[in-house]
Amino acid sequence: MLARFVSSNVWSLLSVALMLPGFVVAQESTAGKLFTQKPEIAASAGKPVEEKTEKPKPNVFADGPAPSWIWGADQNKKYFVRKTFTGTAQFAFLRATCDNAMTVWVNGQKVASSSEWDTPVDSDIKSLLKPGENVIEAEIVNQGGGAGFCAKVALLGRDGKNRFLVTDDSWEVAEKRDAKEWAKAKVVAKLEGHPGGKNFVDPNSSDAGGGQRDLFNLLPGFQVEKLFTVPKEKLGSWVNMTSDPKGRLIVSDQGNLGFCRVTPPAIGSNDETKVEHLDIKIDGKQMSGAQGLLWAFDSLYVVCNGGPGSGLYRCRDTDGDDQFDKVEKLKDIPGGGEHGPHAIRLSPDGKSLFVAAGNHTKLPFEVTRKTEPQMMGGQRTEQMRATLPEGFSSRLMPNWDEDVLLPRYWDPSGHAAGILAPGGWICKIDPDGKTWDVFSSGYRNQFDFAFNADGEMFAYDADMEYDFGSPWHRPTRVVHATSGSEFGWRSGTGKWPSYYIDSLPELINIGPGSPVGVEFGYGTKFPAKYQKALFICDWTFGTMYAIHIEPSGSSYKATKEEFVSRTPLPLTDCTVGKDGALYFTIGGRGAQSELFRVTYVGKKDTQTVDARNPSDTQEGWLRAARHKIEALHVGTHDGSQVFRELVTENALDSTDRQTRYAARVALERIPLGIWQDGISKAAEVLANPKAAAKLPYAGSRVSIVLEGCIAMARQAEATDSSALRVILASLGKLDWDTLNEDQQLGLLRAYQLAFIRLGNPDKETCAALAKKFDDLFPQKSDFVNRELAILMVHFQSPGAVKKMVPLLAQERVASQQPVGELLSRNKGYGGVFAAMLANQPDQQQYHYAFVLRNLKTGWTLDDRKTYFAWFEKARTWSGGASYPKYLTNIDNDAFANCTDAERLAIEALGIRKPYVIPELPKAIGPGKDYSVEEVLALATDKLKGRDFKNGEKMYKAARCVVCHRFGGDGGATGPDLTQLAGRFNLKDLNDAIVDPSKVISDQYKASVVETTAGKIITGRIVSESKDSITIVVDPENATKIVEVKKSDIETNQPSKVSLMPKDLLKTLNEDEVRDLLAYLLSRGNPADAMFRK
Repeated sequence: MLARFVSSNVWSLLSVALMLPGFVVAQESTAGKLFTQKPEIAASAGKPVEEKTEKPKPNVFADGPAPSWIWGADQNKKYFVRKTFTGTAQFAFLRATCDNAMTVWVNGQKVASSSEWDTPVDSDIKSLLKPGENVIEAEIVNQGGGAGFCAKVALLGRDGKNRFLVTDDSWEVAEKRDAKEWAKAKVVAKLEGHPGGKNFVDPNSSDAGGGQRDLFNLLPGFQVEKLFTVPKEKLGSWVNMTSDPKGRLIVSDQGNLGFCRVTPPAIGSNDETKVEHLDIKIDGKQMSGAQGLLWAFDSLYVVCNGGPGSGLYRCRDTDGDDQFDKVEKLKDIPGGGEHGPHAIRLSPDGKSLFVAAGNHTKLPFEVTRKTEPQMMGGQRTEQMRATLPEGFSSRLMPNWDEDVLLPRYWDPSGHAAGILAPGGWICKIDPDGKTWDVFSSGYRNQFDFAFNADGEMFAYDADMEYDFGSPWHRPTRVVHATSGSEFGWRSGTGKWPSYYIDSLPELINIGPGSPVGVEFGYGTKFPAKYQKALFICDWTFGTMYAIHIEPSGSSYKATKEEFVSRTPLPLTDCTVGKDGALYFTIGGRGAQSELFRVTYVGKKDTQTVDARNPSDTQEGWLRAARHKIEALHVGTHDGSQVFRELVTENALDSTDRQTRYAARVALERIPLGIWQDGISKAAEVLANPKAAAKLPYAGSRVSIVLEGCIAMARQAEATDSSALRVILASLGKLDWDTLNEDQQLGLLRAYQLAFIRLGNPDKETCAALAKKFDDLFPQKSDFVNRELAILMVHFQSPGAVKKMVPLLAQERVASQQPVGELLSRNKGYGGVFAAMLANQPDQQQYHYAFVLRNLKTGWTLDDRKTYFAWFEKARTWSGGASYPKYLTNIDNDAFANCTDAERLAIEALGIRKPYVIPELPKAIGPGKDYSVEEVLALATDKLKGRDFKNGEKMYKAARCVVCHRFGGDGGATGPDLTQLAGRFNLKDLNDAIVDPSKVISDQYKASVVETTAGKIITGRIVSESKDSITIVVDPENATKIVEVKKSDIETNQPSKVSLMPKDLLKTLNEDEVRDLLAYLLSRGNPADAMFRK
């Protein structure tokens, strides 16, 4: 899914601040620069319970008087409340909750904190009680709407004489904890008079929405400590961190509230976490918005994504006062937002740096293309050529292109439209940021990456959730990023499958999620297995995985294990501290941030281990051999000698995919004339083994021909027909029946790339190739059939219709999706995903329908009927946000490719029905202009016994469905709202609905463009070329666009007005608003407690 840190707004799904379990207000110094907080062990579902000889009844709070909800005189103010009592007890327990946030102390010791008013917190307070006078205190905070604090203390005696203390008007209230005068608390509601009342009596009731939400899921022996709850208004929402040489953490707000330096307390101590706000500025602007932080070369390197301006910065302390007094911008990086500049890392040898950026970020230097890229894929008329300025380079030859044979679609929801290869990238740079070398590319949005002890890079890349259910969807995944690696992200339908041999595959697929921080466990005081693990953080599903990596060939293989999770837990980053703990932050998108650390308290050995993999094994030798080849990716070398070594040392012919890939990248750096003939002769050996005597090296196998032809297709001139003839002749010598599936896929990709880059051969050869591919279809492998189908349609094979169209009429076969763990750990959103999986598209049929839209010959009316009938079937299936729009586009294009006579017949016979959006229902009303406070009051007052069907109806009546998907249905110009209940509180949800312009996500922010002619154009800029920008002017229709030449632009400013209308609730009456809110918060589940009568 989208990885993703942006400001909050329901319109962008990035707006709503999350109120998390255990919310605590940090103590602030008078100067406002230093904040402190005591650490606390976080509750976990798997933590063993210490056995006691006597156990109190689990329902101790069911006895005795019922508490009331209390507050001060003004519900909008923060208060402190207290209650003094005397005596001790055999057992003593406290239950408390607050609408909205609380911190509770007993005799000065913090015992509870929470911001989940519908999930009370229980605490054992026996050890804190003392003979004589005891005091319970609580800091209580309201964040809009109704307010209330509710608590009950059970003092249980061994003799059965029990006492209870409950919140009532005998409690005292004041605005300050050290106030000299305290007033009488005000009872604002009886227990059952507040929506949280029933859950207070029985938190395990069916109405309790929290369940296990506030409990961490941990592996045995591990524990989590909460070190700091970030005061959002002052320190922001933390999304990135690193550590300095003194073991302190440096963290950054996503927005403009700057950096902080955190001194964690010693493990096992009762010391406080100390947080210092750092005043670091450049040209008067606050340094903030970092999505990459690194301490290296006695400096703090910062990759800003926004803040003072996107780019690479270096901060130094030049006068030894422990403050950063010198800040310099080393390089502008043209990008921002969710897919902008991200992580920075120190190279394994400690001499260089690596910087990563997502696919909306251009390379930080000018790429001069001598020929234009193929925007929509298809064939080139000239070979792609590009040059880079002095001081800038690329491991892979910089002739990046889309490289898909059939025309592709941009995402119909507008995401990444117009963005071309190389997509996301990782560059190696010098410490001064002057030289940049593109090390790896083809990512969607790799927020972070890390190096293992062998010096190998691993990155965690994002998926495109709008693509779910399509053959071009790729799950979030961890990749082994080697020198010159290409991972094949292309916009829209152009994404390369991982089996394309001119790219590299994933190390491991993770599944749906939002990749953020990653870190190896080196330096942790963990058992050996976890010292070696790669920890990766998923923001969406609140899960940190431990990825266990083992050598396999010159690369690795991996398994995943859930390490830490909680609902909700919007992870942002993680790092290993000098104390051997693993620190992590949560927050992002305006959410409430907290700092945690993971320590190991079990009995296994935690002695530091050597994480390096042995070099004297077959895998070690293969890695060393690959590294030797990768050295050829830099600088200039003797081409003839290099080619000889690549062949004689079995590099191009290696059984190891990464080695073959590295060899092909090296081969492309050698002039074609040196090695083209060698590839041709290698093919001769396959057809005639006696030809081996003519070669200056011994033997040859299939891979030399495949890799050589790929390299030739990428480097030969399109006008050089001899190169295409050599490729076709060489590939033609391969015996299909002797090839394994990988080799067959490699052969078909080599053919495709030759036609893309070098054009088609003569008509006679085209006819022969069409027959060749026709005769091979179908095969046992779905993937082989997909590639054959592309080639058959490209050559307008006469047999394509008769072979593929009947397959569309077969029963659906659902593809397996790697989401088992996801469904088990997040039953809310997982339930919605499960519903989509239960009705997922047949991806093989989807692929055939997609490629057949380009086929113009060989159709009969019966074939057309079968083909267009498939769309009616496919529209009953569920997919990502763009799924129905892709279907419409495919349907429309296929219809457009019919002849006039065919179109008339198809319409006359009712073979094809255009997709029609149903008429939207109307609210009963009467409505009104609602304020945020009024909507919040409605939500907290009566969000029980609601009407699910009416909520669904109001979702359409308020036009939410036009722009937002929910539970697999709806528009997609706005964000998917399915997960609202898992991450957002009512206050911020209502803010975004009623006042959407309060905070606007940069992903959905509009621009106001004024032309030199005085024309004002408002909309979202979805693509930008050298000469023009493309603007979507209708938020309800991504196809309505305006193209503006840059030379005609007078001004271009971000709009302060959200594209989302602010009066969506205006026609709804109060009950209709409640039903709509319940529907949104239920995740579309009619069985939710909010709908029980």
